[in-house]
Amino acid sequence: MAFLASSSASASVAALLPFNRLFRGGNGKRWNRLYTGYSARLRAGSSALSSFRASSFSSAAVGNAGGAPPLRETSEANKTPPPIYTWPNKKKPRVCILGGGFGGLYTALRLESLLWPEDKKPQVLLVDQSERFVFKPMLYELLSGEVDAWEIAPLFSELLANTGVQFLQDKVKLLHPSDHWGMNGNKQSSSGGTVLLESGLLIEYDWLVLALGAEAKLDVVPGALEFALPFSTLEDARRVDNKLRTLERTKFGKDSLIRVAVVGCGYSGVELAATISERLQDRGIVQAINVETTICPTAPAGNREAALKVLSSRKVQLLLGYFVRCIRRVSDMEASGDATVIRKGKNIAECNSEKYVLELQPAEKGLEIQILEADLVLWTVGSKALLPELEPCDKPRELPLNARGQAETDETLRVKGHPRIFALGDSSSLRDSTGRLLPATAQVAFQQADFTGWNLWAAINNRPLLPFRFQNLGEMMTLGRNDAAISPSFIDGLTLEGPIGHAARKLAYLIRLPTDEHRFKVGLSWFAKSAIDSVVSVQSTLTKVLSGS
Repeated sequence: MAFLASSSASASVAALLPFNRLFRGGNGKRWNRLYTGYSARLRAGSSALSSFRASSFSSAAVGNAGGAPPLRETSEANKTPPPIYTWPNKKKPRVCILGGGFGGLYTALRLESLLWPEDKKPQVLLVDQSERFVFKPMLYELLSGEVDAWEIAPLFSELLANTGVQFLQDKVKLLHPSDHWGMNGNKQSSSGGTVLLESGLLIEYDWLVLALGAEAKLDVVPGALEFALPFSTLEDARRVDNKLRTLERTKFGKDSLIRVAVVGCGYSGVELAATISERLQDRGIVQAINVETTICPTAPAGNREAALKVLSSRKVQLLLGYFVRCIRRVSDMEASGDATVIRKGKNIAECNSEKYVLELQPAEKGLEIQILEADLVLWTVGSKALLPELEPCDKPRELPLNARGQAETDETLRVKGHPRIFALGDSSSLRDSTGRLLPATAQVAFQQADFTGWNLWAAINNRPLLPFRFQNLGEMMTLGRNDAAISPSFIDGLTLEGPIGHAARKLAYLIRLPTDEHRFKVGLSWFAKSAIDSVVSVQSTLTKVLSGS
């Protein structure tokens, strides 16, 4: 996963922003624990939640005299209205942030850090379907055992304990904005809209932040959805780790190597291939597939060369210039009578033990079709935004979305036509000065969170909004437990690799953890682990020297 180093914007912009720090980085139902007094607000009871339909709340509008129009027409006018989220203060602005990733969480923390007039300080509600914030660029370290889950996936309740931000664990089901501009585009809006959650709870807001991120797109190749594992969430990382542990327990010897296929050789695919090949060493074979004829085609040359050197040293097989045509289970292939992919000498029981076959089609002339067999298939290609799934079926274009399902925003990160909605990260389609869409990376989300927080402050206080300007400060990638590559943009041609790059990368990530308290605890943990590793290394060296003498 490409993580591009984050900072506030240019010096001229930074002078205008009261930044207090340079870097900002399931459908759960445990309401009593996650939000004090929540269960008391659901007086409608579970029967009301189960019987509620999205079309039943025309009277739950925000602030406007006539109420928002219903999401859907219904002939059942006697449906029980949904329970409505109770904001602590009826007079202060209400900001609802959907998504607790880099964009959403850091926007909430940014709002908390700004100085507000007492009557204008907004009430902030953060909604996410998970109970944990995930520092995604370090998910690879979970596979290598370098970090513990709590270090890179702390609870929202812990991160927000000393703030005024409220957290709600739930999944967003439907959006209904009511802040559309007038026909001539100059109408001032005085209302926000509503958000419907999977639990049936309705949230009325004055200002909305869309930071829902994206999910892996597996339905583009037959068999990928059924048999390939994505790697973008904490649950994905745990699933992959558990699968590897199972394979490590059941496969022994040179005749039973663990075979891992990684589809995609962008940052995420290369980092996965490097991490897993180091973990398996001589016990496995890692094959990385890419439609391009090179790995990380958009990466700085130094990062790409460092990655190629590491992958080569760990005997990772690169299949470049190929795309995956389909993925099948070996048992499925055998049942269909196509036994050409089954190795000689293997019995039926062994073939049925969750082995997969990938058919590779050449994307370049001169290449031949390849058939691969794998015990584990990892998918790192493609993603899809979640916004299209949240629009009412009778109003599918209520938000202006591009072909990728991202909200079209102006340069202040406001959704076009909706002055009270901001979008950032994977939920936003914003172009740089050259007209290219900004990449969906953590660095972009970090910088956008700073600007979103400030522009919300400006909008609430009737001040001018600032245009977002992205500054690429460099690119980093992990290549193993003691290996990484960093290419800072401010020193042309410089690449830090090996142990130095690894140490610099961890330090950069430590600085970007969301809160001072969590940063301190993680820093102590990493320091202790480093000290223990150093002692073990010294003892091992002394043992070798003494045994040799």
